[in-house]
Amino acid sequence: MEMDLRNEGWQSFYRILSGAVVPRPIAWVSTVSGKGVVNLAPYSFFNLVCAQPPHLLWCPGRLGRDGRTKDSYENARQTGQFVVNFVTESLAEQMNFTSAEVESDIDEFELAGLTAAPCKIVSAPRVAESPINLECEVTQIVDVSTQPGGGSVVIGRVVYAHVQDDVLADGKLRTEVYRPIGRAGGRDYVRLTDTFSMNRPLVVK
Repeated sequence: MEMDLRNEGWQSFYRILSGAVVPRPIAWVSTVSGKGVVNLAPYSFFNLVCAQPPHLLWCPGRLGRDGRTKDSYENARQTGQFVVNFVTESLAEQMNFTSAEVESDIDEFELAGLTAAPCKIVSAPRVAESPINLECEVTQIVDVSTQPGGGSVVIGRVVYAHVQDDVLADGKLRTEVYRPIGRAGGRDYVRLTDTFSMNRPLVVK
């Protein structure tokens, strides 16, 4: 099969694209609106940007039927802040619950039975049940496409980190304790339970 994406509908290729780019980490983004309404939603278009200073990005899409933006995007744009909470196997059902499309005045923390813990620097709360929470300040927002199915890139600097002691050993994460999950295509998710190691090759001069 070959597809000329200049003329192809985006919906059909999205299913291929999201099934090919796997596994994807999940940013469980908590924000608060200018009116003080808390929002919590997962985003699997998410990754690191750089280490010094530490930055990450997540990509909120626009609704496919009318191009409206997500509450997380609007809150981050208005307040300049957000929190990335990390999803474990034990939190999978609650994370999935917060992916539901609800009215902007609904608090997803309450809806999913989660504890909203205060942050040190940003105004948005963090998920107390998550073992890792990163408080971030927005440094840049790039609106890639404003069409239905389009999206943006939200880049933020990590200004404060909360990491539970039991998932750490010698400054590294113990994945067997942390037990993160990732997103695959469609309704599928993956567990980080089957890993292998390779040494980085030496530079040949």
